[in-house]
Amino acid sequence: MHTDSVRCLNATGFHNMVYHEWGSRDNARVLVCVHGLARNSRDFDELALALSREYRVICPDIVGRGASDWLPSGQPYDIPQYLSDMTTLLARLNVDTVDWVGTSMGGIIGICLAALSDSPIKHLVLNDIGAFVPATALQRIAEYLGDKHFQSLSDVEQYMRSTYLSFNNLTDKQWRHLAKYGSRLQSNGEYALHYDPAIAEAAKHSCSDDVDLWPFWSAIKIPQLLIWGEESDVLPEQTVRDMQANDQLELFTIPEIGHVPSLMERPQIEKVKMWLREQHRHN
Repeated sequence: MHTDSVRCLNATGFHNMVYHEWGSRDNARVLVCVHGLARNSRDFDELALALSREYRVICPDIVGRGASDWLPSGQPYDIPQYLSDMTTLLARLNVDTVDWVGTSMGGIIGICLAALSDSPIKHLVLNDIGAFVPATALQRIAEYLGDKHFQSLSDVEQYMRSTYLSFNNLTDKQWRHLAKYGSRLQSNGEYALHYDPAIAEAAKHSCSDDVDLWPFWSAIKIPQLLIWGEESDVLPEQTVRDMQANDQLELFTIPEIGHVPSLMERPQIEKVKMWLREQHRHN
């Protein structure tokens, strides 16, 4: 794994967005993996490693998360900012086309980019996110976000185990990985979650309305794999059924879990790997 950063523009200046790169830089086949609202790029370590022989895999920390800078006080954490940052990253990569894996918020960013004319995205994997997100699900997510502090990494791990219930099949080693990279050690010796607390505040103020992405999703004309946690409140069954009207969409259902599949379990990794391989076989 190689770590780099790119300078992106915000309303009052610049900020650094860190990204991790796997595989050969000479590989013209590029996969961008983008994490969820309160997560970070290291969620994709196992997926990136598994795909690094076939792809140059790029996993960014979206601004305000992980090793990336936080936005200046008062600057909004919103989709337009993320689209701008990802466009800057794609320009840095200097490639004509990419494939995209997006978990939750990362999938929303992918949907918005893939809907645009002449988009570089050619294959889109959506991890438990679709064309409509109910406000009730957004409110639930907003409830567990915040400026939380912990006395030890073990406390961080216990918080994550009790919060990310859909990750229930992960090993102890994987949970330790999530705790290590999902937290930051502060000067007072306590641990905090590895994102700007302003993200939590923004989520609480923007969760009163449904997110309707149908106009964007309807404009997408590329193959898609939709990974669905069958008990997900973020991706309701009716939304999944409506999306299946698109004959370029393949559905991968994971029973007995909700939002969001970890993409750290072997069957999930293998499904993404084989689906992407099949798409390129047809091209």
